[in-house]
Amino acid sequence: MATALVDSIGLMSGTSGDGVDAALIRTDGESQIDFCGGLTINYEPELRARLLDASQHDVPLIEVLRLERELTLLHAEAVNQLLAQNKKSKNKPTIVGFHGHTVRHVPREHLTMQIGNPWLLTEMIGLPVVSDFRRHDVAKQGEGAPLVSMFHRALFQGCERPVGVLNLGGVANLTWLGPEDQIIAGDTGPGCGLLDEWAQEMAGLSHDADGQLALKGSVDQAIVDAALAEPFFNKQLPKSADRYDFDHIDVSMLTVEDGAATLCAVTVQAISQAASRLPSRPGTLWVTGGGVHHPVIISMLKECFDEVRSVQERGLSPDTLEAECFAWLAVRHQRGLPLTIPETTGCSEPTTGGFTAF
Repeated sequence: MATALVDSIGLMSGTSGDGVDAALIRTDGESQIDFCGGLTINYEPELRARLLDASQHDVPLIEVLRLERELTLLHAEAVNQLLAQNKKSKNKPTIVGFHGHTVRHVPREHLTMQIGNPWLLTEMIGLPVVSDFRRHDVAKQGEGAPLVSMFHRALFQGCERPVGVLNLGGVANLTWLGPEDQIIAGDTGPGCGLLDEWAQEMAGLSHDADGQLALKGSVDQAIVDAALAEPFFNKQLPKSADRYDFDHIDVSMLTVEDGAATLCAVTVQAISQAASRLPSRPGTLWVTGGGVHHPVIISMLKECFDEVRSVQERGLSPDTLEAECFAWLAVRHQRGLPLTIPETTGCSEPTTGGFTAF
């Protein structure tokens, strides 16, 4: 008997702090996944600055609580806009997967924290909300991330193996799928987080849009080599990191353009280094997340891998794929299916996660 399909909304606030991504899917929580649309609400600069500050520094607890409330209300607005966008659709969601915003992730101490009030959200939108996806994994000795890996495996069934799926957010994570359905996953190092911060501080830009800085720069390979000599980069997958774990990477002595190019090289060479420790290098590397739009990062990846392609070529949205993942994970939570396994986060056994606010 076929498992019933569920219409589910996913919500994601990534470590880049750009905004709220919301997406609607219809799924069985396994291999059947139909995509029904998505959107992004960008954070106002002041809110974004406060979120990033809370994610990096020990701000007062009252500020964290205020941020959580504002963040939750903005997520409710994203849900309402998504429902309005899909009001003529037959797909009526019955569950929401709410990741929240990560303000601390310290896997070596078994700590992770995402802010976002599921009880307030469910009151605002009138739907049950699944949240707190990471902490059960951490309690099972996992690193709590990445959570997209099982979703990647579901999406890329039938692809010629080995294949890699690279998610380029604030931190980069890689999912390797082997020829006998093996899976290995983990964070590889910085994604676009350091580059975004550099563009903001040195050029007054929100990010290095279209590679306008990095395209004009040259890579300082000595800085790249020194950065990648740090212990994190020599660990095999699975492993995870916080966006701010890489603040030791210092390009302050370089020009704005050379600094941007060098940070791109750190991101890409860390990915290549992690891939070199896999059972075999991916034949094709599929790229998703904000970094898919950066021409220098993509060009550098093409120098390291045989074939690099955007997930758009598979009809997927690189901008909302993580939100779609959390819609899928919410359905898996409902069905009691694992969200993580030892090969993806280092947890001791396949682990469910989350709780539901009604």
